[in-house]
Amino acid sequence: MKLKYTAPLRGEVEVPGDKSISHRSIMFGALAQGRTEVSHFLTGADCLSTIACFRKMGIEIKQNSSDVTVFGKGLDGLSEPAGILDAGNSGTTVRLMSGILAGQRFSSVITGDASICRRPMKRVMLPLSEMGASIVSQQGNDCAPLEIRPSQLRGIHYQSPVASAQVKSCVLLAGLYADGKTSVTEPVVSRNHSELMLRYFGADVSCEGTTAGILPRPKLTGQKVNVPGDISSAAYFIAAALLVSGSEILLKNVGINPTRDGMLRVCQAMGGDITLLNEDHSGAEPCADLLVRSSSLHGTVIEGAIIPTLIDELPVLAVLAAFADGTTIIRDAAELKVKESDRIAVMTDNLTRIGCDVQATDDGMIIRGGKPLHGAVIDSHKDHRVAMSFAVAALACAGEMEIRDSDCVTISYPWFYNDLQTLCR
Repeated sequence: MKLKYTAPLRGEVEVPGDKSISHRSIMFGALAQGRTEVSHFLTGADCLSTIACFRKMGIEIKQNSSDVTVFGKGLDGLSEPAGILDAGNSGTTVRLMSGILAGQRFSSVITGDASICRRPMKRVMLPLSEMGASIVSQQGNDCAPLEIRPSQLRGIHYQSPVASAQVKSCVLLAGLYADGKTSVTEPVVSRNHSELMLRYFGADVSCEGTTAGILPRPKLTGQKVNVPGDISSAAYFIAAALLVSGSEILLKNVGINPTRDGMLRVCQAMGGDITLLNEDHSGAEPCADLLVRSSSLHGTVIEGAIIPTLIDELPVLAVLAAFADGTTIIRDAAELKVKESDRIAVMTDNLTRIGCDVQATDDGMIIRGGKPLHGAVIDSHKDHRVAMSFAVAALACAGEMEIRDSDCVTISYPWFYNDLQTLCR
């Protein structure tokens, strides 16, 4: 795809439902008794993979656009799948479902596409094995396909070496089937959607400091879930409006969970004009409308405890830093290496192609911003967040930007380019 936009961004948009919450609404709805009604569900490929996996295990799921109904059968209501469970490109599906599958009375194999089969799964295999789970990598490389056999799980206290919502959620979900309390302590708190939603469905979940715990065998009950807009998807429009002179946009109903709002805090620290309107804290997940105006940006340091709150937004923050005055340092973000691509290497390569002075480090990047940047041929490596980040860069670069494999955005935001064009008219 070739992109070149010059007009300021104007208007309003409602971004797709939060990907993390959409995944969990299906999983927890399947394990609950009765009907779960989900509105504003993200219909991207990743979340559809989760639906397909649970349908294969005997759960009836009806979908009408972004409205989804899950007919749950309780903790023990899943059936043995006739074949391999295919998670597509979704790491969330593989890692969270591994926790659920570890507690089942049947054997299963879960895998995904070529990218998933290169992503590290040892981080969930280790705690699950400590709980007594029978889980092995069929290729012996600690990656999918994962073969999981029935076993009796025991409650543990797991000291996670990384702050990862996927690891934490996997262990807590296995804890639903354990013989005692299960808890996870992280270096810093990662996103807490699982804890909030499990409690909403009826689980006994405790949170203290950086430790989350769950008691086994709760009776989960179907609920109504209104999925807020995904701040990870909103991030691209936030960045675009901040960069393009004369822009002013309103992003409707965006999730502002404090474990996910690092993008807002960093943009404001860089001088970004972002105002929260119509804040709503009445549900399990807080949300607000975001009013974003173009701004003069300056470099900053992104590190430490804020990293887990914006790990998916770091590629587009790197683009912002390329246009900002001064130096931006991103550190403590080695997790970027094991996403859909090695995002440190891929972002550094592509930012260099557009003329940015950028240096990769072991755990991040050093970006010296403020130079005039130009269009180039960008290799997305089929990573949706890389493709969308350089679509934003195209708005502020001189010349034309060509993004290879630009259709990979269907993973999380199938109509992203249409929404971007609408705001640029």
